[in-house]
Amino acid sequence: MIRAVNRSVSLPSIRDLATLRARGAGMDVIAALRARYERYADFLKPYITHSPEWTRDELLRPPGETGAGLFGVPVSVKDLFGVSGLPTYAGSPMRLPHEFEQSGPVVQTLQRLGAAITGKTHTVEFAFGGLGSNPHWPVPRNPWDDRAHRVPGGSSAGAGVSLYCDARLALGTDTAGSVRIPASMTGVVGLKTSYGRWPVSGIVPLCPSLDTVGLLGHTVADVRYAFGLIDRHLGNPGGEDSGAVPSVSTLRFGIADALFWNGCDAGIGDAVRGALNELASAGAHIESIELSEARPALDIFKLGHLAAPELFEFLTTALPSWLPSLDPNVAARIQAASSTTACEYLRRRRRLSELARSTDVRLAGLDALVAPTVAVTPPRLDAIAEPDAYRRTNMRALRNTAVANLLNLCALTLPVGLDSEGLPVGLQLMARHGDDERLLAVADSLERCLGAARDRLGEPSSVTLNPPPRG
Repeated sequence: MIRAVNRSVSLPSIRDLATLRARGAGMDVIAALRARYERYADFLKPYITHSPEWTRDELLRPPGETGAGLFGVPVSVKDLFGVSGLPTYAGSPMRLPHEFEQSGPVVQTLQRLGAAITGKTHTVEFAFGGLGSNPHWPVPRNPWDDRAHRVPGGSSAGAGVSLYCDARLALGTDTAGSVRIPASMTGVVGLKTSYGRWPVSGIVPLCPSLDTVGLLGHTVADVRYAFGLIDRHLGNPGGEDSGAVPSVSTLRFGIADALFWNGCDAGIGDAVRGALNELASAGAHIESIELSEARPALDIFKLGHLAAPELFEFLTTALPSWLPSLDPNVAARIQAASSTTACEYLRRRRRLSELARSTDVRLAGLDALVAPTVAVTPPRLDAIAEPDAYRRTNMRALRNTAVANLLNLCALTLPVGLDSEGLPVGLQLMARHGDDERLLAVADSLERCLGAARDRLGEPSSVTLNPPPRG
């Protein structure tokens, strides 16, 4: 089991691993990660394509320079990103045309920083869903249940799961929660960057008006380090260590109103409130605020917001041959958009812009707005087989995360406990647009106060069994 591997090889932070690999060391860590992959990948199924360069060429990689960014750090990439030499399916049953296989700026940056791309992870078809299901491909298993096949969260369905195999960092996209939902459901950290901060060229689009790039990792510290490197190399100010970690006692949080808390499955609200109580005991100032912009934004979301019409336009224009084979759950949602008028679409855009401006003013003076990341326990795959069950559960899963996208916020989830069924619970932090570096510094402070995922959650059952479960 993985714990046995980890007794002899303690997995370091990605900063330390990059330093080791740049010095020509750290192959014991790489061997341990490969052992994880060989042992658990067939059961967890995070990947649609595993990169031969990762499995074949890592031993031959020459040493880099000391502290060389992400040198040798294994990073998985969601199968919406083009990666030269690897196919792109975007969750569809057919390989996409060649132009969708070219590395864009974010992937190129990872490669320049020396990252080892482990492969392309599974996604909901064209990223249009929050649970992680896809009838065209094997659905990755949530590693926290070794008996029932529970969803891993979507649309970056394999991203969080890959961190329990051979990846140390995962690259995803987030249009309504597609990084934060799988991060929360699999017990890892997930960051949604501010809209427009990182380029989305070289990525199959869902909704260009809302699409953002995000990162998943086991710790806030890992995600923060990687964000600083990538951000700086993309031309933004700052660096790996931009901003000191603030004391918890200096932080001010707003508890989001009842919309985010009502209807949470058993144990979710309790786990988040327990973490907030710990922060309050450490001196954090926590107050309730009314985010009146959330409800009208969600009303627009339920109508298909901007994503349904924008995806419909993209597919009919760029990939019309893919329409007949769409996942029925995806097809039903975009088909409704075919009757959306230009007037209605523009009304939604204008209204969301108004709500975002109002929210920006409301959050002034707060370090973050806090809430449960996802209101639902990761359901069993068979429990969402019927369209109505899928639709209800999908909307509940997206409810709390979509608000950040609709109101133009940056956001992060970190694991804080287990719900009544033993599945991970995430605490979501939402901050004003452009405050990504501050958000990460605040989250780093929280992680140091509350403990990282392994401290609070332990290890998932499917990666502590000996022998490991089989598919």
